[in-house]
Amino acid sequence: MSKSLVLAEKPSVARDIARVLNCNKKGNGFLEGDQYVVTWALGHLVTHADPEQYNQSYKEWKMEDLPIIPQPFKLVPIRQTTKQFNAVKTQLNRHDITNIIIATDAGREGELVARWILLQAKSKKPIKRLWISSVTDKAIKDGFNNLKDGRQYEHLFEAAVARAEADWVVGINATRALTVKHNAQLSTGRVQTPTLAMIANREEQIKHFTPKTFYGLQALTNDATFIWQEKGTNQTQSFNKEKIEAILKQLDTQKTAKVVDVKTTPKRQSAPSLFDLTELQKEGHKRWGWSAKETLSTLQTLYERYKIVTYPRTDSKHLTTDMASTLAERIKASAVGDNRAAANKLIRNGQTVAQKGVINDALVSDHHAIIPTEEAVDLRALSDKEYKLYDLITKRFLAVFHKPYQYDQTIVTLQVGNEQFTTKGNVVVDEGWKAVYLQEDEESKVHAIPTFTKGESITLRAIAMTQGDTKPPTRFNEGTLLAAMENPSAFMADESKELVKTLKETGGIGTVATRADIIEKLFKSFVIEKKGKDLFMTSKGRQLLELAPADLKSPALTAEWETELNKIATGRAKKADFINKMIAFTQKSISDIKKSDQKFKHDNLSGKSCSECGKPMLEVNGKRGKMLVCSDRECGNRKKISTVTNARCPVCHKKLELRGEGDGRIFACKCGHREKLSAFEKRRKESGNKKVSKGDVNKYMKKQEEPENTAMADALAKLFGNKDS
Repeated sequence: MSKSLVLAEKPSVARDIARVLNCNKKGNGFLEGDQYVVTWALGHLVTHADPEQYNQSYKEWKMEDLPIIPQPFKLVPIRQTTKQFNAVKTQLNRHDITNIIIATDAGREGELVARWILLQAKSKKPIKRLWISSVTDKAIKDGFNNLKDGRQYEHLFEAAVARAEADWVVGINATRALTVKHNAQLSTGRVQTPTLAMIANREEQIKHFTPKTFYGLQALTNDATFIWQEKGTNQTQSFNKEKIEAILKQLDTQKTAKVVDVKTTPKRQSAPSLFDLTELQKEGHKRWGWSAKETLSTLQTLYERYKIVTYPRTDSKHLTTDMASTLAERIKASAVGDNRAAANKLIRNGQTVAQKGVINDALVSDHHAIIPTEEAVDLRALSDKEYKLYDLITKRFLAVFHKPYQYDQTIVTLQVGNEQFTTKGNVVVDEGWKAVYLQEDEESKVHAIPTFTKGESITLRAIAMTQGDTKPPTRFNEGTLLAAMENPSAFMADESKELVKTLKETGGIGTVATRADIIEKLFKSFVIEKKGKDLFMTSKGRQLLELAPADLKSPALTAEWETELNKIATGRAKKADFINKMIAFTQKSISDIKKSDQKFKHDNLSGKSCSECGKPMLEVNGKRGKMLVCSDRECGNRKKISTVTNARCPVCHKKLELRGEGDGRIFACKCGHREKLSAFEKRRKESGNKKVSKGDVNKYMKKQEEPENTAMADALAKLFGNKDS
């Protein structure tokens, strides 16, 4: 009997599909039923070969070998997951398997995951495509009832290959050229380098910012404070101190003011848009200081393990028309915890139609917004982080079914001499969607003012001059950097309007799926560091930008790429033409680097020598603490100095650093508190916690540590084996 092979991207998704398809027989890397065999990848199982796999001479990094341009590109199984690739290949080549159903993530990169496996396994069997945005039983059943012809996605696959090949050519060659030229680990790429350039641009703005003092006036009564407004312009501030002082002098003798206008205007505010991944990552950082990576990994668990939210890696804040019939079930599933009352009220009142604009097919590409699924939720099974994120998504979802928030805004205008002053206040008419957020939303609090009548005179307590200084732009944190990556138009002043528009339409630099990884790469290569929540350039980062090819520093390159990739994905452009352009771009970049007479200088030498090769060690600030790294790129040795832990200082409650080695390790705080590891264990025990064994501490610290960074070749193999770089 013939069967269909279903290829999923991850084991968890494969298990869900297998359960729905009644594939209960376990095999080596697959699950089998009467009609289907379900197998899985582990993300990418196949990737582009490293340079040395084309020619052993490339193992040694030499300038004369550059640029390396594979003709053709070679695919290889990823070494760490070869066992699963072989298991998938065995199933693909079974005689009773007559067709393949690709069930990897529905998008450009998911298509690449599956097609590369099929190419490497030399499978030529007919292909169908499962295209779904959540992994609930209902979504899977509906998807299998509406399988697509695999040929519909050939152009999408070509675009994915074009992206991967271009990133390989540009990234591998520019990184090798810079690294060899300066004997320092200098990684560059068309997403990470423009991101670094945006941070540098912001630092330059801050550095060259000159504050200006501005002035204003206030009229104080017993009941309210009124702000001066300039007639004609309605400006409330002026940089002209003499002008404000002159007005103050004129009004100084005024004891009363006349109410010349009381205007009340009804206002309506719709619920905020649903979440896409970037918006959710920004909100996670704003509320809890989470990194983009933390939010994504927590979201992935809610999607894969618990199946209570839809596909995470989406760039849309909208839903499609065909989802309208599923919304009532999703609202019912959301009726848990402190969202129970709001969800049940919607169901009871039949309010299951979302506000205008939420459903918009034109604004959904591969995946719709992140919303709850119809799956029943057991809040007790969720960790604190998982609960917080699920609750955030659920509240945003429930809000769009409520009426707008409505309030009356009253503006009162006073006449004092020849000048006018205003104050405003709000009175809530209908909480609408803000009721979902209970006491959480500060903005929903009433900002009422006393009742004033037009024409009345009121007594003034004083007229006072105010002043303040203009503020420089704020430093980036992970949340605001994500926003800048999503919309980098402010950093493209010298580019054409068409490119800026394209980049906005295509979602900025990087993808929703890869931005968190790009930020992590910048930390791991020590070109940026974190102080508090703010991001700072390191000396290495500044020098890298000076040395990198100019075109790699602008978001415009990504805009040009995405324009071409979209054309390839829709059959309006040829992949070969795009790759030829990228090869020419790379050849010019390598030529510029070779000709450059610029130098790289390590200005963070520690005074200590490497225990492996004897070269000087560099002191760097990792994301979670300080470490020593060998200055010789080929050595790659590193040693931890201190790690920021989640343990809290008993004095000021800030996070403690763990310093030193072995039993001599101590916890230290910026406030001056010091505590031996043994004393920390004793204090934990006395406070009622279980004894912290050395094994516990080592296990805990392993979770805290900066991920290991192997030699540069291995790092690059991993770098370009990942999704969009």
